[in-house]
Amino acid sequence: MFPERFSNLPEYAFPRLRGLLDVHAPGGDVLHMTIGEPRHGFPSWIVDIISENSDGFGKYPVNEGTPGLLRAICDWVQRRYGVTLEPERNVMALNGTREGLYNAMMALCPETKCGKQPVVLIPNPFYQVYMVAALSVGAEPVFLPATRETGYLPDLRGLPADVLERVAVAYLCSPSNPQGAVADAGYWRDLIGLAEKHDFKIFADECYSEIYRDAPPAGALAVAQDMGADPERVVAFHSLSKRSNLPGLRSGFVAGGPEIIRRLRQLRAYAGAPLPMPLQHAAEKVWDDEAHVAENRRLYQEKYEVADRIMDGVPGYKGPEAGFFLWLPVDDGEAAALRLWQKTGVRVLPGAYLSRDARGMNPGKAYIRVAMVAPKEEMAQGLTRLRDCLYA
Repeated sequence: MFPERFSNLPEYAFPRLRGLLDVHAPGGDVLHMTIGEPRHGFPSWIVDIISENSDGFGKYPVNEGTPGLLRAICDWVQRRYGVTLEPERNVMALNGTREGLYNAMMALCPETKCGKQPVVLIPNPFYQVYMVAALSVGAEPVFLPATRETGYLPDLRGLPADVLERVAVAYLCSPSNPQGAVADAGYWRDLIGLAEKHDFKIFADECYSEIYRDAPPAGALAVAQDMGADPERVVAFHSLSKRSNLPGLRSGFVAGGPEIIRRLRQLRAYAGAPLPMPLQHAAEKVWDDEAHVAENRRLYQEKYEVADRIMDGVPGYKGPEAGFFLWLPVDDGEAAALRLWQKTGVRVLPGAYLSRDARGMNPGKAYIRVAMVAPKEEMAQGLTRLRDCLYA
């Protein structure tokens, strides 16, 4: 006997993509533009720190994060957002933010809301862990289309009263994956105000916050502080994966009110996977350093310019405000990805693999997602092939 709650999950995006493409021969030298795995260099001194602390591999890690790491995280939040956090009360280290985005639901979502099944609001398209986390706690996922018409952010207007009264958690990714849209302070105020009125928590996935064109994206914690919102209202998630090109370090953090963090630490004591001690020491130093972050951002800003030049004139093209994905309109994402592979050897991800059918539509169906993580020249070659194949 097996549980039914995951029985209707589609195959995960990348195995699904392999099933679509790999039965066909590529039409040229293979260029991978699917997965958002950063390929810029990370600071070389990280290796020395890990080596200097290698005896820590022989010890059980500190569950919630070492004092030095937690202090470095709080200092970074203060510098970046002007928000003061206490290391012992407001933050916990994560083994990658996917762990946190899942376990926060386990620790914080109530069994019922107003005596009924709780609702979890999820942007559509979305990072797949949001939906699985909601299903894991027996909540009802409600998908909010994030389309061109809504500025590629979820439309918060028009939610029925019977849904709003049951909302326990709302996920929001800003800058968004895959569209690269940014929730400004006004959008955050509207969402936080809605959460205050209807008493639900906001899970703010801000993992792409340090990769942007012009101005630093607003932060949910800072807006909540300015509003005087309940300190237990917003749960923020950050990572070194994109900021510092260190997806393999598996270092992130969650920040929120004291009761939020207490409950997360309690769950971590039973079911968590803390970061090994040498990696915690390395992460501490990485959060302290901004020079490599500024250089990383400069490289992505160059790539925005290249993409804008190559895709100039493509109908419906809109370069991202932040992050490192292009969200490109096509007639049909699967057909476009297959054609591109068979004709050119460029691999991209159909947008429908990141979305769900809801309200009679799949908002990702007529898009492809293209990762701009390869070196600039390789990326330019891939985008040129893509443009000439799909938009000529």
